[in-house]
Amino acid sequence: MKFNEELSVLLKARYPIIYISSIEEDRVEYIIRKDIKSNLNRSIYTWDFVDGYTNNPNNKNFAQRNPLQALEFIEKLSSETPALFILKDFNKFLTDISVARKLKNLIRLLKLQPKTIIIISSELNIPIELRDFITVIRFELPTASEIEDELVRLFKSLKLTKDNLLIENLTRACQGLSLERIRRVLSKIIATYKIINEESINLILNEKRQIISQTGILEYWTTKENLDKIGGIDTLKLWLNKRSSAFSQKAENYGLPVPRGLLLVGIQGTGKSLTAKVIASHWQLPLLKLDIGKLFGGIVGESEARLRQTIEIAEALSPCILWIDEIDKAFSNIESKGDSGTSSRVLGSFISWLSEKTSSVFVVATANNIKNLPLEILRKGRFDEIFFLDLPIYEERKEIFKIHLKSFRPDSLVEFNYDELASLTKLFSGAEIRQCIIDAMYLAFYEEREFTTNDIILSLKEIIPLAQLDELKIKELQQWALSGRIRLASK
Repeated sequence: MKFNEELSVLLKARYPIIYISSIEEDRVEYIIRKDIKSNLNRSIYTWDFVDGYTNNPNNKNFAQRNPLQALEFIEKLSSETPALFILKDFNKFLTDISVARKLKNLIRLLKLQPKTIIIISSELNIPIELRDFITVIRFELPTASEIEDELVRLFKSLKLTKDNLLIENLTRACQGLSLERIRRVLSKIIATYKIINEESINLILNEKRQIISQTGILEYWTTKENLDKIGGIDTLKLWLNKRSSAFSQKAENYGLPVPRGLLLVGIQGTGKSLTAKVIASHWQLPLLKLDIGKLFGGIVGESEARLRQTIEIAEALSPCILWIDEIDKAFSNIESKGDSGTSSRVLGSFISWLSEKTSSVFVVATANNIKNLPLEILRKGRFDEIFFLDLPIYEERKEIFKIHLKSFRPDSLVEFNYDELASLTKLFSGAEIRQCIIDAMYLAFYEEREFTTNDIILSLKEIIPLAQLDELKIKELQQWALSGRIRLASK
């Protein structure tokens, strides 16, 4: 149900207090005035703390800096006058005992008269004692069609030639921004370059990065990695290739369900995080990294609110990749955590969203030890597939050496002995192989010469791989993966 339809139903049903959670205050008010007033023929009174009632013809600025007086005005207004009272940021005063009491007293009156209080706020903050009396509806960020309409209107007003492909790309780039932000960034583009074109998309993406960085939880990543940058994991690569067009219009027309996500489990340094970056680049989707540790706040309800905010931003930017690194650290030993059940509530909300989400948000979660994860998160339906990334085998190690040496010395690849290097790195991960090459380069640079296979072999002797330091734990994890309970990323 659309926002204006839902609001109309609540008003007709005489819900006394409606709480609209949105950062787009002006757009909410515009829709109320445009759609609701014409359909229901109600007078609209707007109040804010600084200016009081701004459209009360009898007493302008009445109840200025006085929230209690703002409620008294609602009580005294004639019962014959159908009215809406838009109170901006009124949630800040709901914890005041006199305001809360006055609201409770007003509710009896509002049920009998055609009057409704609408609270608009960017924060969802309702005291427990008022939750039974207040109905919350969310005002979502503009849809793709609304953004497209705004862009078409802008092109027409600026007398620019309508380019359907450009408008389509701009619409996709603007998803996740409020209309006010879109207008502001496009005004900046016009003021700077006097034209809107494909290059304008980068400025829009920079605006997105700024918004996302302000959350302190999500980070917008730019990546140019591709599947060729990962050695081995052929089974996982094939799985990703088959779904590379899963978010296209062609796939939607075919009736394909949108892929939900992947859980990548494996030993540290085997390329789980790199794979997340590669998926975003390969599928040409924006990559959002979630710092799951920052979800947990000290105030009651803050962690759940942060998770809701994260989900809202990810869904607004869809289709996109949501990368959750080392998810096992956040939800390990959840029953023994002394956080008054916060971790359990956050986990419950997260897995419910994983199961029920219909948006094009592809979740890539990584974990070093699957045994630390609660069983609820591993159940079928949360992720499309769970892959295990093991230590690379001989042929994969050769490929990894070639990939890294190609990036460091593309003109002298043939000078290295890959067979010998691969045979000497049996317990090494991809990250450890790369570090060996870097150490060899430092050695040769110090001696003012080019590095060779022998330098890499010398550096191998200096590095003790993680699999050797914690051999028992690594073998246990490998045996569990080989038992058939999880899909192997390599053949």
